[in-house]
Amino acid sequence: MTSTAVKIDNDIVDQAKTYGKAESRSATKQVEYWAKIGKIAQDNPDLTYDDITDILLGMAQAKSGMTTPYSFG
Repeated sequence: MTSTAVKIDNDIVDQAKTYGKAESRSATKQVEYWAKIGKIAQDNPDLTYDDITDILLGMAQAKSGMTTPYSFG
């Protein structure tokens, strides 16, 4: 993955540092996370934040093989 430098308001960077510490992310990764969530929310306005994070968690679990078969009935 390539990276590109962008200018971001210092207040956002400061907030990203704070939130990032709480979530064990760098400020850069926190801003990337916010951008990812924001894009998903914009593309799917009917989803809540909790819906989005649950879907992302489920996708990560499926990708890592942490699934169990569903038993119908």
